[in-house]
Amino acid sequence: MADQSSAVLQQILTSLSQSADQPQSSVSELIDFLNSTSAQSVPDNEDSEATAFRTLTQVHQFVSSQSDQAIFDQLLFELPKAVSELGGVSERCLEVFESIIDRFASMCGARDMLSVLGEALAYLTMKGGDYGYVVPLFSVFSKVFPCLKRRHFEQVKEATGIILKVLKTVSLELEDEAELQKMFDRAVGIANSIHAVCLKLEGGVYEKLCALLGLYVLEIMALVSMNFEVLSSQPFVLQLSSFFPFCGLSYLGLITGSNVDKISRIVIGDDDDLHVDCFSDVKCGASVSVIWGHASNEVATAADEDLTAVKVELQNNQTKRWQAFGMLKHILASVNLPWELKKHAIDFLLSIRGGNISPCDKHSDFSSDMAGLFALLQAVQMVIMYTSDTELRKNAFDAFKWILADIPTSHRFDILKALITKSDSSSMIAILLDIVKGEMHKERMGNDEALQEENNTHPHSSLWTASVLELVESILRPPKGGPPSFPEHTDSVLAALNLYRYVLIAESRGKTNYTGVVSRSNLQKAYNEWLLPLRTLVTGIVAKNKNENDELAVDTLCTFNPVELVLYRCIELVEEKLKEST
Repeated sequence: MADQSSAVLQQILTSLSQSADQPQSSVSELIDFLNSTSAQSVPDNEDSEATAFRTLTQVHQFVSSQSDQAIFDQLLFELPKAVSELGGVSERCLEVFESIIDRFASMCGARDMLSVLGEALAYLTMKGGDYGYVVPLFSVFSKVFPCLKRRHFEQVKEATGIILKVLKTVSLELEDEAELQKMFDRAVGIANSIHAVCLKLEGGVYEKLCALLGLYVLEIMALVSMNFEVLSSQPFVLQLSSFFPFCGLSYLGLITGSNVDKISRIVIGDDDDLHVDCFSDVKCGASVSVIWGHASNEVATAADEDLTAVKVELQNNQTKRWQAFGMLKHILASVNLPWELKKHAIDFLLSIRGGNISPCDKHSDFSSDMAGLFALLQAVQMVIMYTSDTELRKNAFDAFKWILADIPTSHRFDILKALITKSDSSSMIAILLDIVKGEMHKERMGNDEALQEENNTHPHSSLWTASVLELVESILRPPKGGPPSFPEHTDSVLAALNLYRYVLIAESRGKTNYTGVVSRSNLQKAYNEWLLPLRTLVTGIVAKNKNENDELAVDTLCTFNPVELVLYRCIELVEEKLKEST
């Protein structure tokens, strides 16, 4: 059977070499034969591997013996695509496949080969199924890039766009880690190939191709970190980090995003949507590169970096520190990165606390920075909520609090309010309300005359404003109407009641009314619209469960006991204040 198959292939190849007048029919026969052989290949099957190797060997012998340019021109747009699937069957098949492509490159030129390889990758990926062709085709890109004679930047840019799109698509679907490692090994090999091309260039083209290499390396860094556990990633990370000095990438420039912005402008410009999509993870790659250096001295050494100096700079420069906050959100908000890397990212955040920070003008406008800080706090919040690691949860909460403390008071309450509004977790809302109460208490413990002056001259820079009552109302009387639902909002309701009680007591004892809480109209509103409807709801739930003897009823009563106690205390306080005002 094997001899018969070889004889058929040999007959087709012979016919192709002799069909000078009508070669297209012979080309179609050859492609149909190769596609049929690929379709019959079975992974890890010795007979299939032997057939693939024998077929590739015959094709290689044929192309090596030919010098007629017309034959290569006819085969160029079909044959590489057809044999690539056979090239992925085994290592020796890959070697023969690469030899076939080498022959085509020598006869047809690197520029045409890149076009053919790109089309083959795009077609085969769209076709789906077995992804064994990716490793052979990636290997060939590495060989073809150094053969380019002109328009290096444009051609490599177009090819890397296709490579990265394929890499992202395949890595999402390929479950075999050994095959993934082979694929990423070839992807790193492509970086080495681009580096070799850079060494031959100078001037503006050199700068542009170096920038492209930098973006490519950062994108691969992100994809490697997303697709492997930390231990499996490290060999790739070491290789990728070694490109940073050549590309002019520093840890400080990566963690603040300035390096990414610079090389993105050089490579992508303002309106290249195709390549913006291809390089969509470079900011994640940039930030995770620094976290890898934080986690491993070996990686930092490969990048030729002194991470201690970077941390000191971030400790002492608030602008750069906030830029770093904006970059770290890409790690902490990612659903694809492993928890271990997120743990290192939180450790890094905690390591850049302190330092000799010049106090910022608390009345300056920091509005443009708030979006990045808000996004980071949301990402840290997700870590707190979803990690199963107790130590990580504690450290993440510590990081959350100090990031908040780094934000000027004039914006801190707005950030907290936005976090509360956007959160759908009752427990997280309770934590945030407790932080608001703690911040108000710290502010109150200062000079009361200074607080009064601050409220008069800069009302938006103090937490003691009417906005606090609006925040409490959003919990006790949700915007959709009616009292809050139980038991899912028990934690947030208890925290809101405690906050209201604290504000009412503090303003009463201090004979102040910064928040408007002791105004008669606000007291009546709180009494009639917040507290009494809530009392009706809580009383009904408690009465119903008192008559039940099952475990659920007992748990419900235990949960509602603190809510009931604080609620009745708030009602008593309001009633007392209303009597005083009559």
